[in-house]
Amino acid sequence: MQLHPLIRYGMVAIAVFLLTIGSMGRQPALASQVRHYTELEFPPLPEIEIPAYDFFTLDNGLQVYLMEDHELPLVSGTALVRTGGRFEPADKVGLAAITGNVMRSGGSVAYPADDLNAYLESHAASIETGISTASGSASFSSLTEDLTEVMVRFADVIQQPLFPQDKLDLALTQFGGDITRRNDDPEDVASREFRKLIYGEASPYARTVEYSTLANISRDDLVAFYQESFRPDQMMLGINGDFDPVEMRSLIETYFGDWQPPGEATLPQVLPEVSQHQKGGIFFIDQPQLTQSSIQLGHLGGRLDAPDFAALSVMNEVLNGLGGRLTNEVRSRQGLAYSVYSFWSARYDYPGIFIGGGQTRSDATVPFIQSTLAELEKIRTTPVTAEELAQAQDSVLNSFVFNFERPAQTLSRVMRYAYYDYPEDFIFQYQQAIADTTVADIQTAAATHLNPDNMVVLVVGNEDEIQPELAQLRPDAVVTAIDISIPNVDI
Repeated sequence: MQLHPLIRYGMVAIAVFLLTIGSMGRQPALASQVRHYTELEFPPLPEIEIPAYDFFTLDNGLQVYLMEDHELPLVSGTALVRTGGRFEPADKVGLAAITGNVMRSGGSVAYPADDLNAYLESHAASIETGISTASGSASFSSLTEDLTEVMVRFADVIQQPLFPQDKLDLALTQFGGDITRRNDDPEDVASREFRKLIYGEASPYARTVEYSTLANISRDDLVAFYQESFRPDQMMLGINGDFDPVEMRSLIETYFGDWQPPGEATLPQVLPEVSQHQKGGIFFIDQPQLTQSSIQLGHLGGRLDAPDFAALSVMNEVLNGLGGRLTNEVRSRQGLAYSVYSFWSARYDYPGIFIGGGQTRSDATVPFIQSTLAELEKIRTTPVTAEELAQAQDSVLNSFVFNFERPAQTLSRVMRYAYYDYPEDFIFQYQQAIADTTVADIQTAAATHLNPDNMVVLVVGNEDEIQPELAQLRPDAVVTAIDISIPNVDI
């Protein structure tokens, strides 16, 4: 027998009402089970494991890593290339990045840009290329069913890019637009100019693209830089996803095995030397329109393979984060900062930067700097507590798992270690070193590597609103103004 809709509706309403009353009656019992967050218990995080992968080298020198993952019908690949903007001529800064840009935007001999873009868009696939300061890359993603068609296009982009003049012209215009807007964000300004103070404005780790350097870049330059960089004997290719390894090896041998670039590799084998340019000093960039100051302070840092990098990483955690000393003291207790931080920012094969700073209102600029420097001095001279050590170690160790959530992340890390000639188990060595770090290790590392005499201070802000003046930071201090005006040269 069918019930009238109104009767069914009424019965449902009564049932919901009774369930609600019943649940209200159970609230006190539920409340009695609620525990304070300090009493919560969590299972330990899973151990980090590197999934099995295949490795082989083609006759032309191309190194290949294959890691299967059949969870989804997807395949992705990344090629790492031994090149980088640090090898471009000083009068053609931007050449490497533009080469990486136009290599993809211009398409290839067999697949011009419009055809390539149309295919990739209609098949939910992608192909990207780029060149950063210390490496080049090319990547693809594809549905398993489209793998062969995407792979042949990926290989052609890598081996036979067209570099059409119209795409180069577009890239030059876009890079010129970036120059026009580069002083719009005070944080970007502070970061850019601070690198120049540390490395020197002529260093490949700090120099900037200018209209004049763009004007020196021609299509021939792109072709030459590409030919020097993208070579099988300077490349490693990693592929992860839903594929059969035997079939994948056959695909790679088919589309990459006959690749023989002309001539010998000519990029420099010795990396640019690095030393600190400005040792100490106070520097200022006047931006009258600002109501707050952007501050960076620090000095030259170190590399990831330094023996005490683990201790410096734990030191980072003691200083940073919501429960760190800088936030607790400078931001929360003294109310001097919108944001505050410090990092021992190491690099794989050249020294990074120890950098601190943040943002604060104009009239709090000097107290902010003084308070931040005081915390850095404190961690140099006073042992951290056992509680701080344990919390910082847990934070660093627990964050590892998020770098290994997917096989593609793991494969990328394996390749990166190989690229920079690090041991394959570097992450496990580092993990153990973190666990073994002691209070004494932190203080020794901080006292050794945090150097007050070399500390450079840079402020981007409104000079008229900064009171007391920056000269009050140090006895007999000299504040050096930095000119960030953009040279007006047409490309």
